[in-house]
Amino acid sequence: MSKRVSADHFVLGVLDLEQGIDLVEQKTGVRANFGGRHPGRGTHNALLSLGGRQYLEIIARDPQQPQATPLMFAGLEGLKEPRFVSWAVAVDNIETVRQRAIAAGCKVVGPTEGSRDRPDGKLLKWKTLTVIEPAIDLLPFFIAWDRETLHPAQDSPAGCTLLSFEIQHTEPDRPRELLAKVGVDAIVVPGPIVKLSARLQTPKGELSLG
Repeated sequence: MSKRVSADHFVLGVLDLEQGIDLVEQKTGVRANFGGRHPGRGTHNALLSLGGRQYLEIIARDPQQPQATPLMFAGLEGLKEPRFVSWAVAVDNIETVRQRAIAAGCKVVGPTEGSRDRPDGKLLKWKTLTVIEPAIDLLPFFIAWDRETLHPAQDSPAGCTLLSFEIQHTEPDRPRELLAKVGVDAIVVPGPIVKLSARLQTPKGELSLG
């Protein structure tokens, strides 16, 4: 595994948000704070800091938005147990990434404006870009935070740090090449299934998630 590189946050999908918060607290010793709801996207989340400008997002279907479609992350469809459903890379210039992705032969969605009301009334704002290559699962999405927005890692519950992460893939050369073309430095290793795993330093010791 490599030292942490360009990840902004990791999205851990769970069946029930409160149960997911409890599970992560049991494993890490840190209790994530409720983040808020994603209007029209059918989800709500909780966050904990991983140090610097990196954080863990625990996400689940929002029972107050039962009819919202599509879900913010397709990986939540048919979810049976907690697992990473996505990850994000922070960028300053999202248009540059869009151009690189198109040049690499990918389809893109965005940049798309996004926002979320925090429980304290403050508004978080960002832009996201989704890169689509049907033959490659678990590509990151790209996020450009609004300059006036406080990054979630800066005031989410602290105590954990990201030590490393890697992507396991059945055909590692393909995602490795594409990630390099769009400027992402990540470790991709061969494996029987596609999944992301992260290693954290926590108050309870080292922990592997994924």
